[in-house]
Amino acid sequence: MSFGICEMSLVPMRKEPSHRSELVSQILFGEHYEIVESQKEWFKIRTSHDGYEGFISLAQHTEISYNDFQFLQKTGAFVCFDLVQLLLHDNKIQTVILGSALPFFENQHCRINTKTYRFDGNAKFPQKAASSALLIENAYMYLNAPYLWGGRSPFGVDCSGFTQLVYKLSGYSLLRDASLQAEQGSIVNLVDEAMPGDLAFFDNEEGHIIHVGILTSRDTIIHASGKVRIDAFDQVGIYNQETKRYTHKLRLIKRIF
Repeated sequence: MSFGICEMSLVPMRKEPSHRSELVSQILFGEHYEIVESQKEWFKIRTSHDGYEGFISLAQHTEISYNDFQFLQKTGAFVCFDLVQLLLHDNKIQTVILGSALPFFENQHCRINTKTYRFDGNAKFPQKAASSALLIENAYMYLNAPYLWGGRSPFGVDCSGFTQLVYKLSGYSLLRDASLQAEQGSIVNLVDEAMPGDLAFFDNEEGHIIHVGILTSRDTIIHASGKVRIDAFDQVGIYNQETKRYTHKLRLIKRIF
């Protein structure tokens, strides 16, 4: 079995081995993965942080050793807490974004294989948030980020990518899709018992969970819909004050921490 790591700002993961295929997710700089299978110029990968599978282009793959993969699996990595930051290697610049991993980080340097990058930005090892206020503060960093199906970046993010990244910055691991995240944590039975930081899930007419957001209070929610925004929330669902209508129907509330 082979292993890899993202050495670009971000790499698209496709549903099928084609650049025209649906974007299902993205891997950020420093996130590692294992190769499940290869098809011509494509690798099917499984990301280590959430077990999600998709195809990446062979041209965007960087191989790492089994030992490095195992080390990162056991120890984790520091994370970039700046919206955008630069890495420097041999007078060449590499862009990294909020939520990117900084593997083998020490003395303001990270490493991928034999290549060492200098990082002068805000790097932290994600600790489990001591309060919901810290988690909400991390969520606010994505405010007004445009919605992008499959996105995991401040420059394009979907609803579950947004919640996953906010919780990553806050020291918690969420799965990739809203329907998968809905299986995590403990159920909050009543809206009146909800707390800031809880995840609220919403379904469609067929009963399938299709949306997720983070409660900022008992009656407000931050979520990615068109853009990352804050809307009103109640026992019915999400209410858009601009359009004067409900946009999402509440299914359940989960508490992760």
